[in-house]
Amino acid sequence: MNKNILIGGAWPYANSDLHLGHIAGLIAGDILARYFRLNGDRVMFVSGTDCHGTPITERAKKEKRTPKEIADYYHNRDKETLEKFGFSYDLYTNTDTDFHKEKVMEMFKEIYDNGYIYEKIEPQPFCEKCGKFLSDREIQIICPKCGQETKAEQCDNCGYVPTIEEMKDGVCLECGSKTILKDNKNLYLKLSAFQKDIENYVVENNKLWRINAKNETEKYLKQGLVDRAVTRDLDWGVDIPVEGYENKKMYVWIEAVLGYITATMKKSEELNIDWEEFWKEEYNPTIYMVHGKDNIVFHSIIFNALLLAMQKDYHLVNTIVSSEYLNINDEKISKSKGNGVPAIELVEKYGVDPLRFHLINNGPEKKDSNFTIESLIATNNGELSNKLGNLVNRTLKFKELEEVPNGKLDENIKNKIEETYKKIGENIEKLEFKEASNIAMELVEIANKYYDDQKPWIQKKENIDEFNNTIYTCSVIIANLSNIFEPFMPNACEKIRKYLKIENKSWNFIEPKVGTKLEDIEPLFVRI
Repeated sequence: MNKNILIGGAWPYANSDLHLGHIAGLIAGDILARYFRLNGDRVMFVSGTDCHGTPITERAKKEKRTPKEIADYYHNRDKETLEKFGFSYDLYTNTDTDFHKEKVMEMFKEIYDNGYIYEKIEPQPFCEKCGKFLSDREIQIICPKCGQETKAEQCDNCGYVPTIEEMKDGVCLECGSKTILKDNKNLYLKLSAFQKDIENYVVENNKLWRINAKNETEKYLKQGLVDRAVTRDLDWGVDIPVEGYENKKMYVWIEAVLGYITATMKKSEELNIDWEEFWKEEYNPTIYMVHGKDNIVFHSIIFNALLLAMQKDYHLVNTIVSSEYLNINDEKISKSKGNGVPAIELVEKYGVDPLRFHLINNGPEKKDSNFTIESLIATNNGELSNKLGNLVNRTLKFKELEEVPNGKLDENIKNKIEETYKKIGENIEKLEFKEASNIAMELVEIANKYYDDQKPWIQKKENIDEFNNTIYTCSVIIANLSNIFEPFMPNACEKIRKYLKIENKSWNFIEPKVGTKLEDIEPLFVRI
């Protein structure tokens, strides 16, 4: 029976270009979406740009533009980058749409009416000169742990997160004045009310989670869940649908994660289907959340708490797909170091398939990994061009070969292809994407060995039937590689389907049609 699969990719902030680390953290979502579609399942793959919050307003001030101008610019850049990397989102939207705002406000009100959002008055850093309450990002302090100067949200040097009391003598980054603490009224999510529910959920659902997701989630649960503010003193964001809070906006973390639901609603409305089939318990959907390790708790704990707080029978997130970090030339990607090269520049220079395959096969799936141009070149020239590209080229462009010959398929090869589908499918569903890509490449190596052992250049002169059998068998392998590599390198697979006139892709064994004209065969990969 076909499954309902919801895949949510983390929402990047609209304050800078996406770098390769973002792509490495998000590409698992596209692998899953493409695989489950090939498998015949119903897939909803959604994400968007996070247009609100302090990082956007800070960027706007710096560039003397409005927050909306900044958000629109980077949303369009993000969208273009992800399209160039072949991400097959059903909808990539943003949090500044009227549809998103309206639906999020409705959900916020539901949680408030259910008693899980309450008012609280407490001290908060305040700048008397600017006449406003400040967020932690807007304050500079001396870290009480290591003594380094840093923004108050988290120490850049040691990672310490200061308390409100430790921000008291900070400096307002906008005007340079010292901050004071002043009572402020905010609304809070009663996160602590869901401690037991989320503990039970984690035990039942974490079988496939990466170790970083398990550890980080369990750490927060052991500490005990703490209620969190859901309102902020900003003039850019989603309005609060509660009387007395007209001068505040919704905290970005709550409305961004609820965007997975609003994006599903929007796309389902366009397709005239029921969005609840991807989110409600009665339909038993499978829900994947894909992101970097710095976003784990927002998806494993906070988002699930929001789903529970709405009391509308939402299915909780089944699987947290959390990557580690990608370093560049052995350094952490950092704006100050200037090593976060925009991903769009790299894909335009080196091509989508080499970058995708390299990030999947050498990326930060289970531990931090290191990217260099030299390692990308080795993957492109050694693995892709020399192995897969060479197999396709020497089979389909064999001298004087005009069409797929009428040959007999080697049964051992057929069995190997079917076994490869099974193994790769199992590994993708276990979130072992690197291993899945290795298994796919093993089939290429088997095909090249088979080709070399058969020696079709001799068979063509001495035994045309054996020649036809060899070329046909290799053509069958290549046809199936267009399915097998689809989750990893969709562009190359589309080229193969064009060469062999294959109309449909699926996660099933296929054979090319005998007599198919072999025309306009070009190299799959360009050597770098």
